[in-house]
Amino acid sequence: MEKFVTFSAALFILAVALHQAQVEAKFSNSMYITWGTQHAAIQGNGDDLQLVLDQTSGSAAQSKKSFLFGSIEMLIKLIPGNSAGTVTAYYLSSTGTQHDEIDFEFLGNISGQPYIVHTNLYTQGKGNREQQFYLWFDPTADFHNYTIHWNPTEIVWYIDGWPIRVFRNYEGKGIAYPNKQGMGVYTSLWNANDWATRGGLVKTDWSNAPFIARLRHFRARACKWNGPVSIRQCAAITPANWWTSTKYSQLTYGQIRQLNWVRKNYMIYDYCRDNKRFNGQMPPECFKKQF
Repeated sequence: MEKFVTFSAALFILAVALHQAQVEAKFSNSMYITWGTQHAAIQGNGDDLQLVLDQTSGSAAQSKKSFLFGSIEMLIKLIPGNSAGTVTAYYLSSTGTQHDEIDFEFLGNISGQPYIVHTNLYTQGKGNREQQFYLWFDPTADFHNYTIHWNPTEIVWYIDGWPIRVFRNYEGKGIAYPNKQGMGVYTSLWNANDWATRGGLVKTDWSNAPFIARLRHFRARACKWNGPVSIRQCAAITPANWWTSTKYSQLTYGQIRQLNWVRKNYMIYDYCRDNKRFNGQMPPECFKKQF
């Protein structure tokens, strides 16, 4: 019986390993253009993705695979100059009305004004968990790393390795957490001049079109989604599932210092501080320790 249990455990670990996927750099191998095909291009021997927006259309792409837990990263160079009214989005999402979603959205600006990073989280179709930040560098001058780290314990949004936001798993306290749906990786560039810049007060200036966002080095060190069986496999605490290691269950003291610095100096909106919006009935996670 003991040998049978050991053999079964070994098979399970192997199954977990086989369901992992690592996707690196080549957009031509890992993503495809979903709309605005005449406004998007995979270039540089398949390493780079260019998204274009003009008055006729925006453009978008998504990954060929979906994932459940791991680390998803992208290097992005945002639209220079007057990008008011535009949104460059990079996010994870499942499908359906009860979908889960983890967002990075970059809201365009009038020339000389800072970009706003808009983050959000949906669980079982429910969002309204926005946090927004100014960037502390010019995101149009060079490529910067934007990473979503997602495991059974927490979700962390990183910019150039600095954590800016954390959402911890309090499912045991009745707070929904995205851990049962595989999510694909999506990116898009589109016109949102009804809300993107100063709440829609500043409209898109089409004389500046075409607007171009550039992306490279898409990398997913993550567990490949293969249906409901992946819920158990991707969350299993095994050496193969590196994201389940205790070292990734909470930020280090140094990372907490980085996060607090960003929040103190660059956070401009936190839904957990918006009592008026929720009529005093704040979402329950707002009373829980997140980091």
